[in-house]
Amino acid sequence: MQKNLLGVDIGGTKCAVIFGKYDDVNLTVADKIKFPTASVDKTLEEIMATLEKIIEKNALTPENTETVGVSCGGPLDSARGIIMSPPNLLGWDDVPIVELIENRLGIKAKLQNDANAGALAEWRFGAGKGAKNMVFMTFGTGLGGGMILNGRLYEGTNGNAGEFGHIRMADFGPVGYGKSGSFEGFASGSGIAQLAKSMLKEKFQRGEKVSWCRPEDIGSVSAMTVADAAFAGDDLAKRIYEISGSFLGKGLSVVIDIINPEVIVLGGIYARSRELLEHSMRESLEAEALSNALGVCDIKPAALGESIGDFAALSVAIS
Repeated sequence: MQKNLLGVDIGGTKCAVIFGKYDDVNLTVADKIKFPTASVDKTLEEIMATLEKIIEKNALTPENTETVGVSCGGPLDSARGIIMSPPNLLGWDDVPIVELIENRLGIKAKLQNDANAGALAEWRFGAGKGAKNMVFMTFGTGLGGGMILNGRLYEGTNGNAGEFGHIRMADFGPVGYGKSGSFEGFASGSGIAQLAKSMLKEKFQRGEKVSWCRPEDIGSVSAMTVADAAFAGDDLAKRIYEISGSFLGKGLSVVIDIINPEVIVLGGIYARSRELLEHSMRESLEAEALSNALGVCDIKPAALGESIGDFAALSVAIS
């Protein structure tokens, strides 16, 4: 039987409201409206008004619509449906998003952080489909994580399970998740950019030139800037990604040894720049991970690509 679902994807710069149809096997995005993230009050009202617009446009009612799934960056309390001051959403302090939606629409709502929502999406419809034990990592601007253990989303005692980015990998290094040398510091877009800027500064202070960056442009260097140079064959850019890949492998080794998953799904930068990371990542994995656990773990790029935000929010509605 086909089910009507609604999804809300809340991001630091943009939001989306999605209408999906699910038949217990396949999920189809039937309608979607995007809009910029603004102040908390303005964005909340835009979310509600857009939900009502999609409901009216598609002849949805509380009787024929199952659930509204909300995906949002953490921290948040999924059990109580409250968004709790995410760093990329200033002013979103203890926002009872589930209660607000249910009171406005009369439709049940659920909330998950975006990494857990992404894990549900890749597990149901993407690279982790069919796995009993799966780990998903965002590997985008930051490094978020979600876990499917024994066929269920694992959230921990208060929703903080899967925060792999906070693991310290070195005493010093790029800062991520409030820690110098953290897993996120080495394996994220912001971390790769920090690493690049540090290594570029060394070059410039020695009076050396870099073909893909002038000294006055160092502040605008991003992970994509470095990737483009690495794909073009630049040795420094390739080395930056090799360092990131090495620490990615070390971090994944910890996850493999503790959780023993059959699949690890990596999104974002890994999905786009896998060949720049793979060799050094594999070297670290072979050196660090338990061989019998590594031998049963398949590491894959995320499969949903640009659709993952839509599928993530809708997957929260399914869960």
